[in-house]
Formats: sequence, structure tokens, C-alpha cells
Amino acid sequence: MSPEVISIIILALMFIIGTLRGVNMGVLGFVAAFAVGLSAVGMTVDEIAAGFPVDLFLALMGLTFLFGFAQNNGSIDFLVRWGLRAVRGRVAAAPWIFFLLSAILMSIGAIFAIAIVAPLAIPFARKYKINQLMMGMMVVHGGMAGAFSPVSVYGVFVNGFLAKEDIPSNALYMFLASLVFNTLLGTIVYFTMGGRRLIGVRIAEDGADAPQQGGPTPRPLPVAASAPHGLGSSSSSSSSGNSVVSTAAPVTASVAAPALMASSARPRATPFQMLTLLGLAVMAVGTAAFNFDIGVLSLTIACVLAIVAPKDAKAALAQVSWSTVVLVGGVLTYIAVLQQAGTVEFVSAGIAALGVPLLAVLLLCYLSGIVSALASSLGTIGIAIAIAAPFLSSGELNPIGFVAAIAISATVVDVSPFSTNGALVLANIADEDRDRFYRRMLVYSGCIVAFAPAAAWLIVFVPFPL
Repeated sequence: MSPEVISIIILALMFIIGTLRGVNMGVLGFVAAFAVGLSAVGMTVDEIAAGFPVDLFLALMGLTFLFGFAQNNGSIDFLVRWGLRAVRGRVAAAPWIFFLLSAILMSIGAIFAIAIVAPLAIPFARKYKINQLMMGMMVVHGGMAGAFSPVSVYGVFVNGFLAKEDIPSNALYMFLASLVFNTLLGTIVYFTMGGRRLIGVRIAEDGADAPQQGGPTPRPLPVAASAPHGLGSSSSSSSSGNSVVSTAAPVTASVAAPALMASSARPRATPFQMLTLLGLAVMAVGTAAFNFDIGVLSLTIACVLAIVAPKDAKAALAQVSWSTVVLVGGVLTYIAVLQQAGTVEFVSAGIAALGVPLLAVLLLCYLSGIVSALASSLGTIGIAIAIAAPFLSSGELNPIGFVAAIAISATVVDVSPFSTNGALVLANIADEDRDRFYRRMLVYSGCIVAFAPAAAWLIVFVPFPL
């Protein structure tokens, strides 16, 4: 059996084991890289280790360390409360506030943005009888809208990979394509899942209801508080249409949902929160305007915060997304072995045999979407781009439109309950409602998997195929 076939079989097993057994695909990638590299390709240990992406390791560690401070010291909660007051308590604007918050956090490097926003958004939706599926999907699509900014984890990963392969790229186009695509999906979700019924409903500054003519009046209930590490708690609920009002404590990703709009006092940031927010602004400006290395800059800012508040630094370091670091490192190390084995050229030649480049790209978009709905988006994007690298380098396809279409196809399906982001939304639903929500979520994610890759191919790639 040839090294190319062996490496493909191992790759398939990685996806199957990672999906069925829940094993981090990065761990599987490291093991596979050494197993295939040493036995089938004839590489040495040093040659295999050289494929580890040190620059991405620094970027991922620095970004998640920095956002550990923002998550733990309440800077993110402050932004949420400020945003709700900025729209004067209009309930109809709340889904878009959470959409925007997810987008902003993801766009400046918070890969766990959905983990931060979902525990805030779902209890808010439950309290004010907003369709929880709509709110959850708005949070995920918001995160994906900002996922490919030049300073985000996704953007750094893809742009760095393209630069390493000497493939032309356009970071701004990829960012804007994903932003527009997911904003359109968010608009469809909003208006088809009850957003219009919220128009005219307003929350008073003290957290009580302020009935407005032309809209329904939500019942004032206490905002559900999140249990930081639990799996939920006993609750009582009453159903009304597509939403449920509950005082349950939803599952969270170590973030407690604040009592949003529960105080008439204007939210004021503490000095350390202001310093944290200033650090995030410096990171965004420094990387976007001055082209500083995002890993070095984010680590430097986090180091300054750690010196100012050493106790907070321990908790922030615990927030580092080591699973994502391992995932990216392992997958890219195995991709380096695939390239050395000639697997990438082998698969590319098979796709080229189709004779229709547009059809080949559509196939890759669907493969990326289907696999990513069950596995890692970052890993799927990396493998898809690696497979298409020979096409992109030769000029047979427009690399800018192709990469944007693949990136959208692989991330828009994160609404699936089997993906990390979809699971985070599902986890914050009250226990008694979770089965019903899960079924509705499956239907929605099935529609996304069926139609979104084709839409990304048609809208983002087809107009600029060459």
C-alpha cells in the first residue's frame, strides 16, 4: 500500500475516532504524524517535529491568555450591560446586541466568544420570551461573522497557512465575505424566528417592563443565574409559543450571566477593567494598523496585566484554550507529513481528474461543511486548503474566492449541536427544554449543511473563479 493511501486512511480514522470518541483531533494528529512519518514516509523525528507551527502556537496561547483576563474580571459583562442601555432597553435590539458582541469578541481574538456570550444571551431570551433558538443561532452566526478578521484566531490561522504555502490571499475580502454572509443569515433567522414580534417591547432602566404601544409585554422574571461549573439545576418553566420562561440555572463555560438591566445605576468599569479594555484596543490597533505579530503583542499585554494583578493571572492562565492549541498544532503537523508523503498532490490530481474546476470547488465546500459540522472547523479548513494548494499555486483557481468559500462553508455549520459552538448554546438551555431545542437545532443545522456550502460557492467563489 502506498504512503499516500495509508496517510488518507489514517486521516479518515482521525475524523471518525475524534467524532465518535470525542478525542482531540490534535492529539490524534500528533500520533498519526509520527506513526505515518516514521513508518511509511521515512522521515526522522526532527523532520516531523519541524512541521509544528510555533508562530500559531504563540498566537493562540497569547490570545486566549489575554481574553482570560477579560472574561474573569467582568470586562465582557460590562460591555453587555452598556450595550443594552445604549439601545434604551429595546428588546427587539437584544438579539443584534448579542450578535454584535459575539462578532466583536471573535474578531479581536476571543476564540471562546460563544462560550462567553451564550450564557448571557440564553437566560435573557428565556426571561423576555424571546425565541431561544433564534437567540442561540444569532450568537453563533455573530461569532462566525467576525471569525476571519486579520487579528482573529481563525484569520491568523488561515492567513498564516496561506503565507507559508506562498498562496496569494486577501485577508480583508475573506473577513468581509464571512461578515456579510453570516449577517444575511442572522437577518433571515431574526425575521423568521419571531424578531418582528419583539418590536415595541422595552425594558425600563430598573429592569422592569415598560409596555409600549404596538408590542407585547413580557413578564418580568428574575434573570437566571449561571452555575459556573455545574450541569444545570432544578427549575420551573412555562411555555409560550417558541420560547420558555424559566428560572433554571443553565450550564455555562465558567462564565456567570450577570443580572442584565437589573440596576438603574449606570455601569462603570473598574480601573483594571479599563486597563483590560485598553489592552484589547492596543492589540487590535497594533496588529491591524502596524502589523505587529499578534502572538508576541497579545502575550506582552497579558504579561502587563499579570504584573498588575498576579492573582488574576493564575485564573486567566487557566482559561488558555489548550485544547485548541493542541488541535491546531497536531493537525498542522500531520498536514506537513501529508505534504511530505505526496498525499496532497495525489488528492489534488484526483480532483483535477473531474475536469471541471467549479465542480471540484463545490465538492470541497460540501466536504468541508459536512466534516466541520462533526469535527473541528480549523482542522477542516487547513486540510481543505492543503488539498487545493496545487490548484491555487498554479493559478487554475482564484485563491482568494476559493479560500473565502471554504472558510465560510467550514464555519457556518458551527450551528450544529455536534460542533463546539453549537454544543455551548445547547448546554445553556434549561434541562426540561433541551430535548425539544435539540430537535429544532438539528433541523436548522441540517438546512445550513444542505444549502450554505452551495450558497458560499455561488456567492463568494463563482463570481471570481479565476
